[in-house]
Amino acid sequence: MKFTMKHLADLPRCYASAEISRCGRQYYAFASELDAPCYLFDAETFERETVWEHPGGTMAIIPLKDRDGEFLAVQNFKPKMMAPNTEIVWVRPDGKNGWEISTLAKQGYIHRFDVLHGDRDYLIVCTIASNKTCLEDWSSPGKIWTALLPDNHDKQIELHEIRAGMTKNHGYCRVKWNGIEAGAVSSEEGVIIVTPPQSDGDHWHFEPIISRPVSDIAFIDIDGDGELEMAAIEPFHGNLFTVNKRIAGCWETIYTYPGDFKVGHAICAGTLCGKPTFIGGSREGAGDLFAIQCSDSDPQKLECTLIDSGRGPANARIVNRSDGDFLLVSNRELGEAVLYRVSE
Repeated sequence: MKFTMKHLADLPRCYASAEISRCGRQYYAFASELDAPCYLFDAETFERETVWEHPGGTMAIIPLKDRDGEFLAVQNFKPKMMAPNTEIVWVRPDGKNGWEISTLAKQGYIHRFDVLHGDRDYLIVCTIASNKTCLEDWSSPGKIWTALLPDNHDKQIELHEIRAGMTKNHGYCRVKWNGIEAGAVSSEEGVIIVTPPQSDGDHWHFEPIISRPVSDIAFIDIDGDGELEMAAIEPFHGNLFTVNKRIAGCWETIYTYPGDFKVGHAICAGTLCGKPTFIGGSREGAGDLFAIQCSDSDPQKLECTLIDSGRGPANARIVNRSDGDFLLVSNRELGEAVLYRVSE
């Protein structure tokens, strides 16, 4: 595979990204973890507009399905994880070439969140801790919270705790688990699959699958055998990027990235050039960004393609469009939003 980079913008501590659909066009959103802007780029012209200038502290951006141009985002997650005033905001076009932003929910230390579709639409919200006195204070574990997603943005909602005891509750990804849309959540306690209620009277379900400390995760059937494999950064902000396969009911590591991998952070899964792919990256060490796929000659062998080095990616996202495959990458250490076009 060949990767061609396009620099979209300088953005200090660039962190979160998303693909947003508005008025029949596609856009790429990038936001900073600092008190800095959120930008939106037209996917064809790359024309830039500013969604907000402040307050930043954006850990995640989640597009709202069937709501043209609208999305949710975290704000006020401050540096060094001093984040008692984080909130989820509802962002929507105002019809006048601007944006309206309102608070949907407030809860300290929100790091990841999503909207899962069960019998209704649910927010799932992961807090990295419950309180912190300094960066290294992990004495108050994080939690998982939920609420029904309201029909509109007019009312602030209350989150309800559904799981406690999640130390360094850092990683999250959406996953199709046993045919049902679920969330995978990772922490020092391991990885659990969290499934929303599927019918009236049902409850949230929790399935622990790994008990060792994990920072971030992604899932895809990379070898085409009909079973999901899991990529993981281990442990918290760790120095290992592994691919794990369920063998005889147990998850076993079948691949470990061999490069200079420190403060691992970027991870995602999808298809590139028609092949299942894991993307990984680290903020420190060599600051590599890389892609892992099965070998064409041997489907049991995983091969790694180095995409770039020295840029320190915090997050990456695969985008499949009619005109090709792309990677949105937030290079935190260089402070830049970039786009890679992928070709064979």
